[in-house]
Amino acid sequence: MARSLSNTVSDLYEGMRLDSYLFEAGLYPTRSKAVKQIEAGKVFLNGKEPTKKSLVSAGDHIVYEELIEDDRIYVAPEPIPLEVFYEDDDLLVINKQPGLICHPSPGHDSGTLSNALVHHYGRENLAHIQGDDRPGIVHRLDGDTSGLMLCAKNDEVGLILQDEIRCRNVDRKYLCLVHGNIASDTGLIDAPIFRSDKNRLRMQVSDKPQARSSVTTFNVLERFSAGQKDNGFTLIECKLYSGRTHQIRVHMEYIKHWVVGDQTYGTPGKSDNLGLTRQFLHSYFIDFQHPRIDDELSFMAPLPDDLVEALAKLDDRRIGLTERGREVLIDYQENCGITNEIETFTRV
Repeated sequence: MARSLSNTVSDLYEGMRLDSYLFEAGLYPTRSKAVKQIEAGKVFLNGKEPTKKSLVSAGDHIVYEELIEDDRIYVAPEPIPLEVFYEDDDLLVINKQPGLICHPSPGHDSGTLSNALVHHYGRENLAHIQGDDRPGIVHRLDGDTSGLMLCAKNDEVGLILQDEIRCRNVDRKYLCLVHGNIASDTGLIDAPIFRSDKNRLRMQVSDKPQARSSVTTFNVLERFSAGQKDNGFTLIECKLYSGRTHQIRVHMEYIKHWVVGDQTYGTPGKSDNLGLTRQFLHSYFIDFQHPRIDDELSFMAPLPDDLVEALAKLDDRRIGLTERGREVLIDYQENCGITNEIETFTRV
């Protein structure tokens, strides 16, 4: 069992970020391992749970859990299929299937995207910027969220991509079906997110000082009328201006337009989830500048079959596409083989 240790910040480190301090002061062997410990709730700054960006001051009291290297998860190769949209010597763009966890975690020590990447490319040919237990991972999607992801084959490119995401230079858009009719065609949700006090597996909008700034914008694409078991649905396109855990799902819960099928943040009561057992959330579009060849790359992924089937159940309840909805549908028709015979986002 890991020991809890304590440390007092000296004048030398005044104003340094916490993750950098934990590394520079020798409390953890790498900054990425320090970040992992912070995000796992194993570091306390003056008795409170900090973020990796928290700044330390001289005299601050830090309590941290000792890192036992023998506890690291060994990422074994597993022949899990991957749908690769783009590949070169530096990076991958994949279309992640729903149900695939990105990397090993408590309760999921195998069957992850990292296991698949190690099998297909070898751990020595993948970036390790997020730790040895997360080879290839640059950013994450929730396990039950499908769609486009970036993966890196070396640390240099991985760090550049991570910085580009952090600086909002990577354009990521999601398709999301929510309960209820959203009246406005556009919206912005600016609400900080922090881990739930009552359930450590959930996140929540919070006014705590440690809560992390989180901004989501959305465009309404199509609305669907109410039925006997529900109050209607809205198909939206979401864009993240931050990348917090469960961000879209938490923000939709916050405005009381729960993501259809969401098993963690889903609508209360017995509203119809259209047969879905996972959230209707799909990373359908990504656009970024290649770090090495300086070309702009853009990709679009079609909806998976389960989400297509859910939308098909609403065919006779369509109220109509918005202007942005028509633009996205045209892009889908051109890039993903979507039918133009009906106004809905389904594949031929």
